[in-house]
Amino acid sequence: MKIILLTVIVVALVALVVGSLLVTASNVFHVEVDEKVAAIRECLPGNNCGACGYPGCDGLAAAIAAGEAPVNGCVVGAQPVANKVAEIMGVDAGESLKRVAFVRCDGTCDKAKNSSIYYGIEDCASAASVAGGAPKACKFGCLGYGSCVKACQFDAIHVVNGTAVVDRRKCVACGKCTQACPRHLIEIIPDTARYVVQCRSQDKGKAVKDLCSAGCIGCTLCTKVCPNDAIHMDGNVAQIDQSKCIACGKCAEKCPAKIIRMR
Repeated sequence: MKIILLTVIVVALVALVVGSLLVTASNVFHVEVDEKVAAIRECLPGNNCGACGYPGCDGLAAAIAAGEAPVNGCVVGAQPVANKVAEIMGVDAGESLKRVAFVRCDGTCDKAKNSSIYYGIEDCASAASVAGGAPKACKFGCLGYGSCVKACQFDAIHVVNGTAVVDRRKCVACGKCTQACPRHLIEIIPDTARYVVQCRSQDKGKAVKDLCSAGCIGCTLCTKVCPNDAIHMDGNVAQIDQSKCIACGKCAEKCPAKIIRMR
């Protein structure tokens, strides 16, 4: 009985000492929590996608509180979150322009010709690292193995008929799909963009048409009819400057390949 009682006393004393040490350490190493940071963090969605350019929502909250990031820095939360954060910071939220991912390839299975058969890991990066790794003959087109799909946290992109397609309703422009695409076919554009060039091939004229019926042939006719200098050639493919585009549609009307399209 004495042994049991002694054991209980020893355990109690150890617990008392350890507890005292923990309390002392907590006081010594205590870090003051900025209430503003905590309040901002509470408003953020918690996806930790990194689209804001900071290491997760905690990083963005700290940056906003320090005045290093705008109150509308969360692309996932968009305007509703920006309004809440702006209220905490006591500033105007401004207007958050909705942006979405866009896949610059329309080389679906019925438009793009095949040149090989790929046996290997069904991953775009893996296929791109192998010579002839993609069945499609165009070396600039969508590989169709869905690396972008796996990277998206929001179920906003899927491979349809051999080509990645973005669901604009779900896309939050986090940019993960753009990083996952080894051929850099996905870019972030304003959701208000009306006309887009759905091709990135750098091949010339006949070479493009021999590989895909949905390719830019580099004729430059679109650049000549644009009244606002909003479209130029990027090598052998047209590129629209969305900040200048007035959605007149003249480039789409003139395009003989019909790869400039209204969204």
